Amino acid sequence: MTEPEADRPASSSQPPRVFATASAPTRLALWAWVALLVIVAAIAAAWLDARHEQRELRVELAKRLTEIDATQQATRAIVKDAQDNLRDAQAKIALLENRLGESQTQQAALEALYRELSPSRDEWALTEVEQVLMLASQQLQLAGNVRGALAALQVADTKLQRLDRPQFVPLRRALARDMDRLKAVPYVDVAGLSLRLDEAIGQIDALPMAFDGRLDALPPPASPQSESGWRRLLKGAWQEIRQLVRIENVDHPELPLLPPEQKFFLRENLKLRLLSARFALLFRDQATFRADLTAADAWLARYFDTRSKPVQALQTLLGQLKAIDMTSELPGLAASLDAVRVLQIARDKPQR
Repeated sequence: MTEPEADRPASSSQPPRVFATASAPTRLALWAWVALLVIVAAIAAAWLDARHEQRELRVELAKRLTEIDATQQATRAIVKDAQDNLRDAQAKIALLENRLGESQTQQAALEALYRELSPSRDEWALTEVEQVLMLASQQLQLAGNVRGALAALQVADTKLQRLDRPQFVPLRRALARDMDRLKAVPYVDVAGLSLRLDEAIGQIDALPMAFDGRLDALPPPASPQSESGWRRLLKGAWQEIRQLVRIENVDHPELPLLPPEQKFFLRENLKLRLLSARFALLFRDQATFRADLTAADAWLARYFDTRSKPVQALQTLLGQLKAIDMTSELPGLAASLDAVRVLQIARDKPQR
């Protein structure tokens, strides 16, 4: 209370106090109703907002559900298509698997049939190597062809090198040892010497005989122009008589006067001697080779004109041929052949 109101008398201040007391609950009630209205309005506004939000949420949820439903339908369609494609693919795969199984079965049958009807690659290689070695051995034994045998061994080793199998290592070692032994053999050009002997045989028919050369060297006597006709006639008759018997001093008194048929046989025998020497050269028969050449050289010196250049050239050739040494022993190929046969036996055992 304010200070003037306290100074007023009691009688005069009683009605206002009654009025103030009566209006206080009314204000409180009014304020309470106002507050209640405000609260109700706030609650209503909040409820409206919540309801609006719920409505929007429901709309959004309905949209989302619609979209999800559409997505699910599209997904179902895609899944259905995928399932159809999968079933088709599975059917195709099953068909392919059946065909693959059939082809594998056929391939296995063909491989088994091929293995039964034809040897393997290694077996073919061993067979070829054995044949090459047998040919090389025959060349050595029959013709003494060291170069040919060495070339055959090199071909066999090259074939085994291409296969590159560890089981072929012992065979390649045996081939290397045989090749080293063949390389150590002194080289004799059998083919070249045979050609030279053939050329010499072809020249024999043209070689001059010793006695024919001496007869041709005698010049006929010249008749003087001053002689009369009957003297020339008598001298001509005397020359013809002298042709029947002729005495000459020759270097070899034992040299016979060969008739034409004996000259033919002499030349043919000389050819046979050279042919025999040629065969001895092919077989590397040193003794026979030198004996034939020595006999041919003796016949040349005895029956043919040694002053002729073709005869001298042939004698020089025979001397060169006689100086060739063919006494070295040729190695065999038994070690390589045994190694091949051991490998073949080892491959045949598992099959049995």
